[in-house]
Amino acid sequence: MDYHRITNIEDPLFTQMHQLMQEIFPPEEVLEFDFWKEPLEDPGIRVFVAVHEGKVVGATEYRYYEDFNVAMTDFTIIGNPGLGIGPFLANHRAQDLHELAAANGKSLSGMFAEIYDPYRVEHHEFGGVKPMDPYVRREVLAHLGYKKIDIYYVHPSWNNDGEAVTGLDLCFLPMDKNKSTIQADLVAKFLIRYYTVLPNKPDSWIKMVEGIESKDQLALLNM
Repeated sequence: MDYHRITNIEDPLFTQMHQLMQEIFPPEEVLEFDFWKEPLEDPGIRVFVAVHEGKVVGATEYRYYEDFNVAMTDFTIIGNPGLGIGPFLANHRAQDLHELAAANGKSLSGMFAEIYDPYRVEHHEFGGVKPMDPYVRREVLAHLGYKKIDIYYVHPSWNNDGEAVTGLDLCFLPMDKNKSTIQADLVAKFLIRYYTVLPNKPDSWIKMVEGIESKDQLALLNM
């Protein structure tokens, strides 16, 4: 299996990846094809696909913020069971991120991720791929060390229509396994930076960020 980075919308593997996203994720979670041009060309956004026998069978997008010394996993897609795609993507992503942090003269602090709450999103089929089932994914990520940030979380729809998307938790994987809190200021600044690309923010998102900014620390809870 190959770990291939996509940096151009004209890469034929990107067409496969976008089709896979449409099969797996609900429509409001998938950015339109043409809107990917700038993100793919952004050196700070890292989009990789797992390629097996010439076919895209998985994908992951993530980024490293040098000033925050944290990463964000935008998404992980496992397109087929039984190929070891999940560990393949996770291991290559971790190696890449630790190398990026080292090049920044630091040791990676941790990684954010939006994780579906299976008790609120049971209607999502995720293409019928069982490794993508919300219950399975949440348990796997919990075993990796991800913890839920203690807030009621909403995020702007990737349709950029100003609608709020619920059913996910904002989680954090601390490299220090003993860490039980995260600085609220870091969470707020990260969210503002991350969603700059979407100008139409729902009021509930704005109020959520304001609430985070009013705090000093946020608890990291077991999932």
